[in-house]
Amino acid sequence: MDPEVSEQDDEKKYTSVCVGREDDIRRSERMTAVVHDREVVIFYHKGEYHAMDIRCYHSGGPLHLGEIEDFNGQSCIVCPWHKYKITLATGERLYQSINPKDPSAKPKWCSKGVKQRIHTVTVDNGNIYVTLSKEPFKCDTDFYATEEFKVIQSSS
Repeated sequence: MDPEVSEQDDEKKYTSVCVGREDDIRRSERMTAVVHDREVVIFYHKGEYHAMDIRCYHSGGPLHLGEIEDFNGQSCIVCPWHKYKITLATGERLYQSINPKDPSAKPKWCSKGVKQRIHTVTVDNGNIYVTLSKEPFKCDTDFYATEEFKVIQSSS
């Protein structure tokens, strides 16, 4: 295999892809798209755009069907299957924790770290573009980004 061709293919998947019009996503507040064979969901919430892998890292739940709620001052998508809370901005999984040795303790919000792969959204001349994450770490959602778990029907 020609390593130069492989590098070109690898770089190509990190080019921006137009996924729709700004007016459309502002109206619907979310949309799904396939970006270089990876399914993503794009949210428009509180004047900002966010994109992440479409399936929840935990069990592959359809995040595009979840509700957006604020927890601890952070906007999160709530997975409709198991109610996992994932921040739109960072992909962190939030949960409430309590000290079991302190009966008067109040639950506090904690992070399990980045679990959901987040992608970059840009707007140019009314068009919405998504660029896949180049973060080198293995993310839990990478497992669900395979052909077996596709949810968006292809037009071909």
